[in-house]
Amino acid sequence: MKKILIIILFMFVLVGCKTTPTEPIETEIPSVPNNLQPLSAVSDCDVPTLQGGWVCIWADEFNGNVVDETKWTFEVGGFGGGNQEVQYYSRHNTEVVDSKLVITALRETMGGKQYTSSRLNTKYKGSFKYVRIVVSAKMPTGRGTWPAIWMMPLMNAYGVWPRSGEIDIMEYVGYDKDKIHSTIHTEKFNHNLGTQLGYSRVYEGVETSFKEYEMIWSPGSITTYVDGNKLGEFAYVPHFNQDVPYNQVFPFDQEFFLIINLAIGGTWGGAQGIDNTIFPTTMEVDYVRVYKQDYAVLDKEAPTVPTNLSLAQLKNTIFWNKSNDDYGVEKYAVYLDGAFHKYASLNQITFTGLTASQIYQVQIQAVDFVGRTSDMSETMLLTFSG
Repeated sequence: MKKILIIILFMFVLVGCKTTPTEPIETEIPSVPNNLQPLSAVSDCDVPTLQGGWVCIWADEFNGNVVDETKWTFEVGGFGGGNQEVQYYSRHNTEVVDSKLVITALRETMGGKQYTSSRLNTKYKGSFKYVRIVVSAKMPTGRGTWPAIWMMPLMNAYGVWPRSGEIDIMEYVGYDKDKIHSTIHTEKFNHNLGTQLGYSRVYEGVETSFKEYEMIWSPGSITTYVDGNKLGEFAYVPHFNQDVPYNQVFPFDQEFFLIINLAIGGTWGGAQGIDNTIFPTTMEVDYVRVYKQDYAVLDKEAPTVPTNLSLAQLKNTIFWNKSNDDYGVEKYAVYLDGAFHKYASLNQITFTGLTASQIYQVQIQAVDFVGRTSDMSETMLLTFSG
């Protein structure tokens, strides 16, 4: 009887431990030439994805009780921002209240200045290239205020300002009520020369309600929006800028970091004086979100062939019609006499260091963000002039 019981128990154990076969779950891993992996949204972004394949890669929802200094650095001092501003930047003028970043400008003496405020940046804590940035903010009230959401280059690859560029996603001067400005500054186009490129538009209620200030940045193009309405579009067109290398016109092929500040006075903000009855006045930020397109998942097509290679006015320089791609061309491979020479970020290149008076066969190949390439362009003959 004991033997029969043992056998029955043994059979029960075998049956109970038997696993039910299941069909393998197929997870499609995109196959792309450069092995780019799909993006994963950061866990602290309240809106992890946007339509069009945008994935949140950096965010601050200001859900804590203090500024997150793993993401932001306070700039402290009375340097005037390079624009003769009259505030002293202090960390004590910023707090997090009700899940919002609040910068308060005060009329008080500090560091030889008569006003205090704050300026924060993400340098070395959040640097970006070819991204979509969305910031929800409410502007301060009063003549003499000058808040901004803007970007500066991480490494100054082309030299100090303005050579490496500046992107002003939005600026506001309190004496010009409800008018939002968006501007870029480069070596060829900047306010010191009076040639800066910018757009301005009135949006009712910027001081009384939160609005989304947005930028979409891709190779050769920067577009800004307010609440989804286009404010300005900046695009590199080599046909109209044949006199200089592309980086003097559009140096935005490097990483930039984000800055949020509330300035007082200065060459622009203080152009009509400062109303001392407005203080304290505040700039509030509800959230900052940075998105990148998930090229590894989205991109399915190779770029078109670059066409119409042409000599530019600038010595030893050529340009061409930019290629098309379903999700953008990241760069161009430049070939000399059939051998790879270098990459160009945009559709222009200035040759240096070649043999004087020698004739070279030049071809261009477009490369998209997942490494797919176009066919080679037609061949152009270039005599290097030294």
